[in-house]
Amino acid sequence: MIRRRWLWILGVAGSLVVAHAAQAQQRPYIGFVYPAGGQQGTTFQVRLGGQGLDGVDAATVSGEGVAAKVVEYRRRLNPQELTLLREQLRELKRGPQRSDAKAEAAQKLIAKIEQRMAEYVQRPANASISNIVLVEVTMARDAKPGAREIRLATPRGVSNPLPFHVGQLPEVSRKPMLTSQFQVLGKEELAKRNRPPEEVEQRITIPCTMNGQIASGEVNLYRFEARKGQRLVIVASARQLVPYIADAVPGWFQPVMALYDASGKELAYSDDYRFKPDPVIFFQVPKDGEYVLAITDALFRGREDFVYRVSIGELPFVTGIFPLGGRAGSPPKVEMQGWNLEGAELALPEPDARPGIHPVVANRRGIVSNPVPFALDTLPECFEEETNNDRSHAQRVKLPVIVNGRIDRRDDWDVFEIAGRAGDTIVAEVTARRLDSPLDSVLKVTDASGKLLAFNDDHEDPLAGVNTHHADSYVMVKLPADGNYYVHLGDTTRSGGDEYAYRLRLSPPQPDFALCVVPSSIGMRGKGAAQVNVQVIRKDGFSGPVTVGLKDPPPGFTALASSASANQSAARLIVRTDRAETKKPVAISLVGLAKIQGREVVHEAVPVEDRMQAFLWRHLVPAQEMKVQVFDPSFQPPPRRVRRAPEPTTPKPSPASTDAAGKPKFTKQQVAGRLRQLNLLFEEGLLTEEFHAQKVAECEAAQ
Repeated sequence: MIRRRWLWILGVAGSLVVAHAAQAQQRPYIGFVYPAGGQQGTTFQVRLGGQGLDGVDAATVSGEGVAAKVVEYRRRLNPQELTLLREQLRELKRGPQRSDAKAEAAQKLIAKIEQRMAEYVQRPANASISNIVLVEVTMARDAKPGAREIRLATPRGVSNPLPFHVGQLPEVSRKPMLTSQFQVLGKEELAKRNRPPEEVEQRITIPCTMNGQIASGEVNLYRFEARKGQRLVIVASARQLVPYIADAVPGWFQPVMALYDASGKELAYSDDYRFKPDPVIFFQVPKDGEYVLAITDALFRGREDFVYRVSIGELPFVTGIFPLGGRAGSPPKVEMQGWNLEGAELALPEPDARPGIHPVVANRRGIVSNPVPFALDTLPECFEEETNNDRSHAQRVKLPVIVNGRIDRRDDWDVFEIAGRAGDTIVAEVTARRLDSPLDSVLKVTDASGKLLAFNDDHEDPLAGVNTHHADSYVMVKLPADGNYYVHLGDTTRSGGDEYAYRLRLSPPQPDFALCVVPSSIGMRGKGAAQVNVQVIRKDGFSGPVTVGLKDPPPGFTALASSASANQSAARLIVRTDRAETKKPVAISLVGLAKIQGREVVHEAVPVEDRMQAFLWRHLVPAQEMKVQVFDPSFQPPPRRVRRAPEPTTPKPSPASTDAAGKPKFTKQQVAGRLRQLNLLFEEGLLTEEFHAQKVAECEAAQ
């Protein structure tokens, strides 16, 4: 029996050496961070789960005013290591009962081992997030509020980013979840979290931000007091924190919130906010008293990456702005609608801001609102004029132009008349959903007789971020004859209202392109090179070549310009470095250049992550920065804990380690795997020197 057990242990240990060697080549990956933010002026600990994190030695947060450092790495243990820990624990508990420093150290080690054993899960629900990193985050009092990005770095690479928020309200965080167990069909209850009743409901004082994780079938409750007349805004962030979960349907945590009075009567409910899965509740308090907020998953799923942040209070919240954009250099006066905006000011882009989409926020008494997108363009602009509901009342416009309008009631159509000549090509493009408008647009182009020339409902934009419904419309049509033509814009669902705003571009084709670089971080060998993949998104029929290169590269980095030839949708750029290593990740930027209609056009590439949704669909999720880590492939980190030199001994072979003739039964590879397990546990401070030496001697005798 002992012989078989040793053979099984060493066999698995040997296979782990090979597995680890393959894993070392993986790009570091993080699947969740909890809590996913904190309050200005505080220091707190966060827990990140991922894979490929061996040797993790740094954590970074984008922007200024936030510092992060790695505190501890808790890699996923295997069954053989758990057996070793049990043996070590038994020896520690059998030791003599003393009250000196050694006894105190032993008790600390016992507590540490018991904690790791309590967190052990043999079959995680998601193995790719079962390696845990603890990070200490410090936020300056003047750190700019809003969304940042957090990443982990190992000596050989930088992870993908995850959203991480700088908040302004006091924060409340529930205890972090342990790794969830895999749910076996028909025995799902065995994998559910056994939570003490006192942890189900938590009392809070508003305003605040609550942080939590939802386990399978779980409901989190928050009890608070409110005063009559308060205009409460309750905003959940969940899908925003983990945009896509590859092995879940619909592909993200879909929270639902309900608000109850003290007697349990439901007063408000929300399962989303317009077309976004994260819910928002607007609630005017009817009377003084206690209220209870409940949050859970719509499908009662749950896992440690089902992370949420919920902010509650009389918070400024912008439900809509009009217009949704303006001309670069001279943006118009903007109206805003929402809750708790009395005295609030909307901070528009700076006068020198480049064309594109910019987030803007309202500031009320020092508290900023939710960000809303605002578009800047270079074309002339005008406003829609009612009533323009049919061809006989069409609003005449001159090309090129961007029309700012609204589908302001149900079954409304906005119709625009343009003059054209035979052979002209015109483009009609709606930008609404990409600017957070609930409008699900539909476009039609007809001639003067009413004949349909072009029609479009949804047009896919690869750079539309996390939107899964590409609800904006686009048509390009060649006019058959001289005359007047009509562009009809409506809502597919026949809905309407003040919030159903849009920007309609009517113009000849404006050939252009955009670039994205996948992924948003790379690892490079010292004095080596790495290939970067650049996607070219072509617009309005542009088919020319695009040259890609580095923009203002940091010292030690170069790249030979590469091109995507005519009609190609991708380019490959080789980035080189003469640096042996970088102590921390370095930010780089890529740009593309093309000649369009006789002029040079330059655009910066957007770093993105290629993420999978629900086993199948893939999306490009924009990141704030692109990071590079240069490493020395021969570098071996020094041991975190060195064992004192043992006294010379001659280890005796274990009966289980030799055959009848006294020859070793285990290969060098198997023994090396066992030794690696022992050394890892020792360096992590989970084994005593005596126990480690004893087990090493057994391994040496088995060779």
